[in-house]
Amino acid sequence: MDEMAQTLLTTLPETGVERVLCIVAHPDDMEYGASAAVAAWTEAGIEVSYLLLTRGEAGMAEDPAIVGPLREREQRRAREIVGVSELRYLDNPDGMLEASLALRRDIARVVRQLRPDLVLTANFEVEAYGGLNQADHRVAGLAAADGARDAANPWVFRELHEVEGLAPWSARALLVAGHPAPTHAKAVDASQVQAAVDSLRAHEAYLAHVEGHPRPEEFIPEILAEGGAASGSAHAVVLRVFDL
Repeated sequence: MDEMAQTLLTTLPETGVERVLCIVAHPDDMEYGASAAVAAWTEAGIEVSYLLLTRGEAGMAEDPAIVGPLREREQRRAREIVGVSELRYLDNPDGMLEASLALRRDIARVVRQLRPDLVLTANFEVEAYGGLNQADHRVAGLAAADGARDAANPWVFRELHEVEGLAPWSARALLVAGHPAPTHAKAVDASQVQAAVDSLRAHEAYLAHVEGHPRPEEFIPEILAEGGAASGSAHAVVLRVFDL
């Protein structure tokens, strides 16, 4: 029993956490398990905001002018299900997200505006989810990591303070969901697992477009149960945590 306990993931430290900012590339990126943690946070009175770097308009086989607003509506419904207070977009072109100083600055600006205790992003490794990670995912995660640190540095993007009046802000930690080597876990209960399922279901048109996509109720609880097994609870969202 002692040997097993030593292998369990550490519980995510959350004392004093009041605000969480989630930064991802596309609508639906938060809904593959991570939204269960969001539901748990918002139920506990923690303010959670989403920052999406694109509107996902290139993710379906229809005119992007139609797909962009459609996916925005679905994302709005998904975030309402888990109690997210604010949804922002940076309006970069979907599928062509660039790793740039401008993107880092835009992320640092939002971090300074919202002043989160925790910043969460998705796996940005080259290999992920059983294959090669999508290009926007890789750029978004790395930019989120860099932008969160840039927000704390008074000598980087000085115009944010000197022109826009945004004082530096240091988040406590960067959390990476879906990482192959997690360090911590956020336990979630059955209602929060269901909220995660329902938040992915909200992307109805997108899921219908993806041929052979499994039903959310078939795999989201399984993912979260695996996280629970790794952390000594029934269900959990597992995270790679970097101290900022």
